[in-house]
Amino acid sequence: MKHSGDYEMVIGLEVHVELSTETKIFCGCPTAYGAEPNTQVCPVCLGFPGTLPVLNERVVKSAVKAGLALNCDITMVGKQDRKNYFYPDLPKAYQISQSDLPIGMRGHLDIETAEGAKRIGITRIHIEEDAGKLIHDGSVGTLIDYNRGGVPLIEIVSEPDFRSADEVKAYLQKLRATLRYLDVSTCKMNEGAFRCDVNLSIREKGAEALGTRTEMKNLNSFSFITKAIENEAQRQIKILSAGGVITQETRRWDSDKGQSTAMRSKEDAHDYRYFPDPDLMPIVITETDLKLIRDELPRLPEDYKRDFISAFGIKSTIAEQLITSKVVADYFMECTKLSRHHEMISNLIVTELFRMLSGFEDEREMPLEPSALCELADLVGEERLTLGIAKRVLGEMCRTGKSAVEIIDMADLWPIADYDKLFDLGAEIMIKMPQIKTDYLSGKTQALGAFMGQMMKLTNGKADPKKSELVFHQLISE
Repeated sequence: MKHSGDYEMVIGLEVHVELSTETKIFCGCPTAYGAEPNTQVCPVCLGFPGTLPVLNERVVKSAVKAGLALNCDITMVGKQDRKNYFYPDLPKAYQISQSDLPIGMRGHLDIETAEGAKRIGITRIHIEEDAGKLIHDGSVGTLIDYNRGGVPLIEIVSEPDFRSADEVKAYLQKLRATLRYLDVSTCKMNEGAFRCDVNLSIREKGAEALGTRTEMKNLNSFSFITKAIENEAQRQIKILSAGGVITQETRRWDSDKGQSTAMRSKEDAHDYRYFPDPDLMPIVITETDLKLIRDELPRLPEDYKRDFISAFGIKSTIAEQLITSKVVADYFMECTKLSRHHEMISNLIVTELFRMLSGFEDEREMPLEPSALCELADLVGEERLTLGIAKRVLGEMCRTGKSAVEIIDMADLWPIADYDKLFDLGAEIMIKMPQIKTDYLSGKTQALGAFMGQMMKLTNGKADPKKSELVFHQLISE
């Protein structure tokens, strides 16, 4: 019997992004989130007979911006198509989308993985209208809110280039950041403005042929996406290892139960019976239009990352984390104007500040002025404060608003740098734990770590690390 290590995942993503427009894609209804059910609807978005859609120009412009930012070829003369199928949340019984002439094709996005940089291919970007929302209520049945129906979307379809849940998460974070920098979408996952369908199959390592894929729909949380991928991969591996066959189907992820369940057999493109929408004109983008949109593009995450690496010597993996939020990227840029300890600043941001603010899921203000963080980074960079103490101080700075020096003075956290005092403490450790010296002299270099741990324990983390190590070597040599 084969084991899980004999297989690999092959994953492709379809990311649905609601665009930040004031009105819907084909009518004048507002798109504001959270309105009372069925209050933002009209005959057009409800699909009444005889109504005619009119394309929102801003939708096309936003889609082109996204395409350019994602290195796509832009389709200069395109069209919109009817995708025919019946779901209760689509009152027309078809969705206006794009089939063979999407707005953008053949793009890519670069991500950082544990093995280094990786390029993820983007097959296509197309515009379409969102569907309504079903609310399942056990007491009354299924309710339908059509407010979301007709909200403009772009769908970003990747190549099947992912081999792990970590790669998927890295891509989605980078993609979300790029769209936020462009200001074409809020990308608020809790509001459904950025959600993902995961197409996943399993194959034996080394095989070229793709396995039968399943699709998990409408995942809108990084943690749910990661869990859903890992769970579905193990489900498929278990079936294949037992000699079974994977069924091509659409599945729903149940976050409460931590498992996916089958919804329906998976449709293929021919099932949708695409044809050009007869009520809509072709989408024509001129070279002048394209140049104007390109000239409006802001600095993107990749631009910031390149500067962080070349100008400030930040490691690629750290730079990738700093650009996840434009608020953070701009904050770091301000800090670099005030301090030369760029690496220390980036360390404090991506470890302590990210931990305290849960990775900056929302575009919030930073909890400290750049000058305050730089003061703390300078103390560590000038070896007047240990990194361990700095991390403790940073939490207090965010909580109280006091400066680093104020907190250090009040709590008596300045490092102990007096060599004679450290020597006396080190001698006490050696008397109580003579095995440390014996182990070190017998070649067990980790004994130094044991000594340093005891020194930090005795001083509540305030012992100067470099001088403590000098003390250790002097005591060992005696």
